[in-house]
Amino acid sequence: MINKIVDGFAAALAGMKDGDTLLCGGFGAVGEAFALVEAVIETGARDLTVVCNNAGSGVVGVAALLKSGKARKLICSYPRSLDPTVIDELYARRAIEIELVPQGTLSERMRAAGAGIGGFFTRTGADTALAAGKELREIDGKLFVFEKPLPGDFALIKAHRGDRWGNLVYRKSARNFNPVMAMAGKVTVAQVDQLAELGALDPEAIATPGIFVDRVVLA
Repeated sequence: MINKIVDGFAAALAGMKDGDTLLCGGFGAVGEAFALVEAVIETGARDLTVVCNNAGSGVVGVAALLKSGKARKLICSYPRSLDPTVIDELYARRAIEIELVPQGTLSERMRAAGAGIGGFFTRTGADTALAAGKELREIDGKLFVFEKPLPGDFALIKAHRGDRWGNLVYRKSARNFNPVMAMAGKVTVAQVDQLAELGALDPEAIATPGIFVDRVVLA
């Protein structure tokens, strides 16, 4: 019997190790698996690479993880905002490396990883400092930059409802990066608000099918 529901965050994050890359869903505070991401701190894993849209909110979730000093690198589109200031302090004392990636490119790099695509050319950032060290190609008279896939060792995502097969339904805009990150994680862990019986989820509403999900934890 397939049952991907695990009991507690320790089981959800089992196998996480130093140097892992974590894909953390969310757009601002919306769709972020706060409890699951904060549980990473307790695993003891260090030198982590955190991939997310922004640097977290307040001092919870991704912001708390960054503040703990467990992350070596942050890959994101929007590191700075009025809230939080955690990343400002870390970067000011060179305690973390930041790689800036345009938002659409960030999503497509993870989609490429999940789809088994070896990379793609995009015009975004091709004539800026973001293209430094990357392959450039002129196509139909326009400059493009080659972007590589961005897989994760763990994808930590948030869904509204999930069943024991790992099928997930999101709530409105909380869907954001979560489905594409689920595809790109070697181990995908979903924090859900509610557990559903098999067959209770409308197939038309399932944005992430269970084939992409390894563990489900109720929060």
